[in-house]
This record gives sequence, structure tokens and C-alpha cells, in this order.
Amino acid sequence: MSVPPADELPPFDPGDPLGLDDLLDAEERAIRDTVRAWATDRVLPEIAGWYERGELPGIRELARELGSLGALGMSLTGYGCAGASAVQYGLACLELEAADSGIRSLVSVQGSLAMYAIHRYGSEEQKERWLPGMAAGTTIGCFGLTEPDHGSDPAGMRTHARRDGTDWVLTGRKMWITNGSVAGVAVVWARTERDGGPGSGGVRGFLVPAGTPGFSAPEIRHKWSLRASVTSELILDEVRLPADAVLPGVTGLRGPLSCLSHARYGIVWGSMGAARASFEAALGYARTREQFGRPIGGFQLTQAKLADMAVELHKGILLAHHLGRRMDAGRLRAEQISFGKLNNVREAIGICRTARTILGANGISLEYPVMRHATNLESVLTYEGTVEMHQLVLGKALTGLDAFR
Repeated sequence: MSVPPADELPPFDPGDPLGLDDLLDAEERAIRDTVRAWATDRVLPEIAGWYERGELPGIRELARELGSLGALGMSLTGYGCAGASAVQYGLACLELEAADSGIRSLVSVQGSLAMYAIHRYGSEEQKERWLPGMAAGTTIGCFGLTEPDHGSDPAGMRTHARRDGTDWVLTGRKMWITNGSVAGVAVVWARTERDGGPGSGGVRGFLVPAGTPGFSAPEIRHKWSLRASVTSELILDEVRLPADAVLPGVTGLRGPLSCLSHARYGIVWGSMGAARASFEAALGYARTREQFGRPIGGFQLTQAKLADMAVELHKGILLAHHLGRRMDAGRLRAEQISFGKLNNVREAIGICRTARTILGANGISLEYPVMRHATNLESVLTYEGTVEMHQLVLGKALTGLDAFR
């Protein structure tokens, strides 16, 4: 087949050099544009100040607005959730993280971790009690798995739950918990004792309402990443819960790990939002910043940087699209999500760092988004599975040999 003459084709679009918009239908574009408009109006004018002060003021109002957009528990069905496709959810994550990783983290933890756990493994009573309010953003949730001494190896968790009559009593600590101090409910994973009763033994999920005696969530301060995000520790000191606080649908680590896979999928898309914002800032700067009598975008070395950044950015978006279509078809494996998370976050950090070099000293200023995105992505690189963990997941899948231990 011959290639049509250039004058018969649409003009080259620097914002979409591969024509990836052609992969989207009208509804997908509408969702993307709606989320982008909200982020542009509500987040971008304030985010530099929030980040500099290390706060996310009005988080409850933001959550309600995100609920009105249908962005919370977006890919879940029923209970007030939007029932969106995986691709639609991914596009929303990309646009939210183009504003700031902290905003996308708020949505991911709410929908892909806390709500997903309840939706997939909760009883009907638990779903009816919690999910409608969480979908509307009137109730914020958090997800307690990581501990001070156990992150990549959740099997070593020390938080435990024992039976006392029909009640459960939880003791332990969780660390680096997004939304923790503002959450109305925490999904907490704990080891349970083998007492011979139904469902005894193994890791179980528990729904811990805020205000339960013995439960507290002090906020973690002095962060240099995800500063416009609420991050907390969860402390459980003999927290007594009724029998119906446990998620009945799962026992073992496959429960929390399946939730993490869902959250990692959103990161595959979201990281490309941070990369896109940084690339666009560098491209705009290169077109207008003059040195040696002309815009720096006219120099070969700067054009090489921009070309390499564009290639990795749009390859990453294409990968996210592919994984989203596989998820919608029910064919996406956890190893494939690891592939996407490993590649896209790593490449996004590289794009941010290169963008900073184009901006020179201005690149460290909060007048531009580049350094903010770069520091945020250092957290994104670690949470929901470090580089090393995803490399080992893929290594095991490729070789059939387990190198984790």
C-alpha cells in the first residue's frame, strides 16, 4: 500500500505525534476532556502553593467534586459507581496526574484500593454501608498494608488480629498510608490466629471505621515528595471490632495483592500524565527561551532531547492503551501490569529529569511543574511495588525461576 502524499494527511500534531486520539471513541474523549478541564480549573491554579506548603487543603471538598465527576471507584459497577471501562479510568488517571501525583493518588487509593477491596471481597451489607458514600466522595477511604518494617514483603506483616468471643481485636501499625488521617474507613490487612473457627488463620482484611477506640492515624510530615497529599501512619492498639468487620470474600495475600494490581494499572497511565506535563513545559520553554540569539529549541542537542522525550512519552501512552484494552477484554495478567508500571514510571522520571535540563535553573522553580513532578515520581517509583519487585516479577515470568528468596 502506498503512503498518501503529505498534503492529503492531517497536519502533524506535536501533542499527539502518533495519532493516538484515533484509538479513542467519543465517550472516552469526553471523559478525558472533562477530567482535564476539572484539573485545570481546580488544581493547577493552586497546586504549586499546596506543594510548597506541604498540604492539601479542602481535601474533603475535592473528594466530593471528584465523586460528582464519577472518578471515585470509577471502574466499579453498582453502589453509585460509574461502571466505566478500564481505558476510561486510565485516561482519568493520566489527566489527574498531569496536574499532580497527589491528586491521582487520592483517587487511586479511594477507588482501586479501598473501594475495590470492599466491592470485590466485602459482604452485601458492607458494600451497601460504605460504597455509595465513597463513590460520592462524602466518605474517604484508606488502605493499610505497608508497615514500618515490611513494605515489599507483606508476608512478614506484624499487625495481627485475634478472636475474643465473636469480636476481633487488632493490634499493629501501618505506614505511608495515603488518605489515612482523613479517612472515614480504613481497610486494614492483618494476620489472624488459627483457632479452628470458620475462616481462621491467614491474612484477612478488616474495615475499621474512624473513631473506633484504639485506632488513630497521625499525619506524616516533612516529606519531599507527594507533598500535596495526605500521608499517615495507622496505629491499632487493641482495636475491638465486631465479627462483621472482616471482609468475608478472601483469605491470604491474594486479597491485598489483587487490589494492588488494580492500583498499579492506574499508575501505568498516571505516570504518563506527569511525563506529559513536564514534556509540554520543556517544549514550550524551548520555543521561546533565547540563547546565542535564537530559541534554544533550534539547537540540535535540545531537539534531540525533545525527540527522545516524545518517543518515550507516547510509547508509554500506547502501552497504557494496550493494557487497558486487555483489561477491558478480561485478558490482562498481573505480570503485564508489572511490565507497564516498571516501564512507564521509570521513563516518566527520565522525561522529567531531561525536561529540567532544558529549563536550566528555571527547572527547579515551582513556576514550572517539572521538579514537582520529578520528586513526586520518586514516590510513585517505590509505592505499589518497587522497580526491583517488578523486575523480579517479570524475571520469574520469563525464566520460570523464583528469585524473590
